[in-house]
Amino acid sequence: MSALDESILHEIPRQLRPLNIMRDLPHVADLVETCFSSTMDADGQRFIQQLRRAGKDNRFLHWAVNAVESTSMPLSGYVWEEEGSLVGNVSLIPFRSRGRRIYLVANVAVHPDHRRRGIARQLTLQALEYTRKRKADATWLQVRDDNQGAIDLYTELGFQEQARRTKWKAAPDRNLPAGDRLFEIKNRSAGQWNAQLEWMQRLYPENLDWYQPTPWIRFRPGLVASLYRFFIESETRIWTISGPTGLLAAISWLAGFGRTGQLWAALPEQVEPAVLTALLLHVRRNLTGHEALSLDMPVGEAADPIKAAGFNAQRTLVWMRFNTTLADELRK
Repeated sequence: MSALDESILHEIPRQLRPLNIMRDLPHVADLVETCFSSTMDADGQRFIQQLRRAGKDNRFLHWAVNAVESTSMPLSGYVWEEEGSLVGNVSLIPFRSRGRRIYLVANVAVHPDHRRRGIARQLTLQALEYTRKRKADATWLQVRDDNQGAIDLYTELGFQEQARRTKWKAAPDRNLPAGDRLFEIKNRSAGQWNAQLEWMQRLYPENLDWYQPTPWIRFRPGLVASLYRFFIESETRIWTISGPTGLLAAISWLAGFGRTGQLWAALPEQVEPAVLTALLLHVRRNLTGHEALSLDMPVGEAADPIKAAGFNAQRTLVWMRFNTTLADELRK
């Protein structure tokens, strides 16, 4: 029996109901903060603030009622309510990618005083039923790698691990020691694009492109890409280190919204540690207009040279995809 069959056959508990956008968002923000405050990074704190602001914005709320399935925001989901208090939540975030309908199950949270009662399981089952009825092409979730209890639950329900990725952060600092002077660091040339593309495709695989699309056009050389960056007023910088045989490594920086700059690495499978450390130190010394620099990488990939450049691991997320076939097998 699959997780979806189970959700159909069992009566929905009376405590479980759909999220009411007009009145639940502030309570969801409080619950998520209570459950995850000890591990919440700056992005998570901003998310909580956004939820609270949205819950007070009547114009947004009235717009959101009609935009649940058209925007990648946590506007739909389910809550668990007992004696007038919201003690459980699951959010469903829709994505569209290459004509596919994909859902991200997010913000699975149960108040500490109400755990070990199967509430998270019921909420997740109901979320899966929601995606089934909407004929989702795929249903995903992400969970911290140190939350083994949640990983075990999702595995039991039919989710299968697809990737583990670590988010690294560091602050720019123009006063860093110039360790990068051991190497000649240059802007990327057009002839290095093919190697950069191949290495980036290894580090940023297509199976997660629906969530954070790799902006290839912003990295490409040539007139078309230059015109694109000009018209969207986007700044892209790419630094490289080369050796006698060609490109050794590249780091790209994309100007984004706010004060956080996103970095993208292009590395061979066996990168020379000192090369990557030198590139990252160079980036930190030359991007002092930003409060933080962020780098997303497969878990364990070049961890030591990244640490040597002063980056700290903020979190490692396990990406899991619901597998209907696997769910059936687990319940035979």
